[in-house]
Amino acid sequence: MMKLFTLKSLLLLSFVALLSSCGETTTTASSKETKKPSLKKVFEADFLMGAAINDGHINGTDTIALKLIQKEYNTITPENIMKWMYIHPQPDSFYFEMADKYVALGEKNNMHIVGHTLVWHSQIADWMQEVKDSVAMAKYLEKHINTIVGRYKGKINTWDVVNEALNEDGSYRNSIFYQVMGERYLELAFQLAAAADPEASLVYNDYNLWKPKKRAGVIRLIKKLQSKGIKIDGIGMQAHYSLVGPEIKDIENSIKAYAALGMKVMMTELDVTTLPNPWDLEGAEVSQNYEKFEGDPTMNPYPQGLPDSIQVKLAQRYEDLFSLYLRHRDDITRLTFWGVNDGQSWLNGWPIKNRTNYPLFFDRNFSAKPVYERIMALKK
Repeated sequence: MMKLFTLKSLLLLSFVALLSSCGETTTTASSKETKKPSLKKVFEADFLMGAAINDGHINGTDTIALKLIQKEYNTITPENIMKWMYIHPQPDSFYFEMADKYVALGEKNNMHIVGHTLVWHSQIADWMQEVKDSVAMAKYLEKHINTIVGRYKGKINTWDVVNEALNEDGSYRNSIFYQVMGERYLELAFQLAAAADPEASLVYNDYNLWKPKKRAGVIRLIKKLQSKGIKIDGIGMQAHYSLVGPEIKDIENSIKAYAALGMKVMMTELDVTTLPNPWDLEGAEVSQNYEKFEGDPTMNPYPQGLPDSIQVKLAQRYEDLFSLYLRHRDDITRLTFWGVNDGQSWLNGWPIKNRTNYPLFFDRNFSAKPVYERIMALKK
């Protein structure tokens, strides 16, 4: 009996040990999964890392993309859902369903949440285009900003208050807001946003801010707001770049100039086109149309995949940019890619429709491209 008891005991102990071993293996595997490197972890001491997200991400229907967003990023920006035509479609009606889901997603994942954008001449509701009286427009701006910013007070961390209000020479764009209210609309927008949520960071966002004349216009705008005691916290430099331009020194000169005025700098719409563009293309102005080039194979040279030689150029371009950003980590608070993977990038349809572009870190299967490892290696 003693021998039988001992044998049973040994078998029981072995079984328990096996279960324990299996548990340890599972825990270790889970631990390794959570410790995998990611953009947000590698650059956590430098700046926030983010992406612009779309309806499928916000609704949770694009589950693969959502997992990638949760792993890699600690800040998000809505690509479209908070633009005027979607969130305030009629004078007395607002549509908050998607915006609420967007904010809930950010809160659930402890992310820095960006509101994009309160005042922009493009993607505005049709009814707003018909407002011709300055008093009426000011009231609509007040209602728009108070309602939206007030709803997400304490939840949205940063607001792109005004978007793309300047021409390439630094003068004011002749938008519907400027036509009716003059430059006062910018002042009012920032004043209203600050009053609606005093703790939120308020940003002016625009493209081509590396250009000297446009930089000078931004500096004038900042100084004018500051002279009137109007809160402005940062400048969003839309980083829609190419493999060859702009030059690093021009981007750096603008970072320095904005930081010298006490502004925090954000690279808000980061992507690098791998395709040729029409020679007269101006920044990221969405109204530009180049239908005559649609179907031209010289404008869509890589429909079956990006050649290794271009992958190398893309990696080098991003390395040059990230090296610049790291040099100015004290002044840059956030880098936000404009999209999650190549297939979801707006650059497949702009400025020429139906192209195959490769501007981001993740390919159409959500796999990391060579540029990803190249940039991660900068911190090793």
